[in-house]
Amino acid sequence: MNKKKDPTSGKRERTARYGKGSRYRVAGIPGVRDMSFDTLEDAKAWLRRSGTDSERGEFVDPRDGSITVADYVTRYWKAGVRGAPGTVKRVDERVRLHVLPHLGTVPLRDVSAAVLRSYIATLEGECAPRYARQILTSLSNIFETAIDDRRLVRNPMRAKSVRWPKAPEDQREAWPLEIAQRVRDKINPRYRIAVVVALGCGLRQGEVFGLSPEDVDFQRGIIRVRRQVQLLNGRLYFTLPKGGKTRIVDMPRSVAAELAAYFLQNPAVEVELPWGGPEPEREKRTFPLVLSTTYGNAIRANIFNDEVWKPALAKIGVIPMREKGKRWKASRRDGFHVLRHTYASIILEAGESVVTLARWLGHSSPTITLDHYAHFMPEAGGKGRTAVDALLGVVPEYVPENLASA
Repeated sequence: MNKKKDPTSGKRERTARYGKGSRYRVAGIPGVRDMSFDTLEDAKAWLRRSGTDSERGEFVDPRDGSITVADYVTRYWKAGVRGAPGTVKRVDERVRLHVLPHLGTVPLRDVSAAVLRSYIATLEGECAPRYARQILTSLSNIFETAIDDRRLVRNPMRAKSVRWPKAPEDQREAWPLEIAQRVRDKINPRYRIAVVVALGCGLRQGEVFGLSPEDVDFQRGIIRVRRQVQLLNGRLYFTLPKGGKTRIVDMPRSVAAELAAYFLQNPAVEVELPWGGPEPEREKRTFPLVLSTTYGNAIRANIFNDEVWKPALAKIGVIPMREKGKRWKASRRDGFHVLRHTYASIILEAGESVVTLARWLGHSSPTITLDHYAHFMPEAGGKGRTAVDALLGVVPEYVPENLASA
């Protein structure tokens, strides 16, 4: 109806929308906004449900879920992502490159199990299973945050019909010791010590580049892993080791001898970098580093890999020599990190406990170490059988045919 009365008739005239609006409004429930309905029955039903949910503190206004996935991510979710700068960047890339192009225009409340099943089928055609699972983990986190913000009632990623890509067995591959030794001997002599420390103590590449003579305790035979050098957006910075935890690693005498000889010939270089992230406004810290460039700077992993690591692999035939003007043809499994896997294989095959190895590697739980490296334990099962045989007595030299075929 028009608000003003007609001057001739003195009555309010009907508009084109007369009778088409929602005639029944529900209001006055604590924590619940007004809601309008076409019929009285719908209004009463909603009133009952929302009143009960409000008393439980579980009310979610369906209108809040009308925001699109892209708008919610940009305006609310993204600001809450925490972690190391590199981790935050990777999460942003997963969402920006693989979630928003497919689901960005869909309202949060309309992301159903059917929508997700279709999306996952598309994702499996674009990405490896392990990476697809990382993307889905980030997407699930978006929905969990939306639940906390009272925009969704439940996480659609948890629906029984929504099946994630099957994770491949997460076993690590090690080099035969002979190959590791040949790489150590063929690499640029200036950086031989990097191979020695990674292979002999299991340090990650960034931890090797962040190692200081102050971290090496020759008297106790240990290395304190206190920092790493990371590269993000073309800028280097110091930060804590992976997981934000320092650790102590056993230092074999062979590693100690090589480090002592290296220190005599190559004095440490003081390097200043931002701490905790690459931003210029970050606090600067200075450490004497065992390894540095010829210009006295911290080492960039990408340059080291291309100009030092891969040429050494090519010299011993692990990868083909690079053609002029082209990139190296190298598998990821032959990256610097393989030295850490080789270290783990040596330690386990020597009979060291998984708990000790987990501590040296900096894993948060021995379970992670077992998941990655259990296949490096060739005696698994053998020792148990021997113990049982010793308990029960003499083992028969043969098994009867009728039992063997059972």
